[in-house]
Amino acid sequence: MSFQVGSTILDACVLSVLRKKDTYGYQLNQEIKEKLGVSESTLYPVLRRLQKEGLLTTYDEAVMGRNRRYYRLTEKGKEQSTIYYKEWKEFSGKIEEILKGEDDHE
Repeated sequence: MSFQVGSTILDACVLSVLRKKDTYGYQLNQEIKEKLGVSESTLYPVLRRLQKEGLLTTYDEAVMGRNRRYYRLTEKGKEQSTIYYKEWKEFSGKIEEILKGEDDHE
């Protein structure tokens, strides 16, 4: 991908994935990495920051003798996810208008 992923977009994507279901770190990392191409080392500081901001919480679950750390949205995180989605729809529509211009690239 030739576009850089800013922190706000990354936050919005993480919250959106977690809005669907609680997810453990590795699984969340793989989903975001597959779609956005960000490195594993990028995601964990984001998760810690979102947790510190009260947007998500964690819990551990034993799976095959090992603990997995799961991430879950708080109510504040759900509200922020909704705000990000509404803002993204407006912003991406404007970018689409600019990039499309007079002639259609397709």
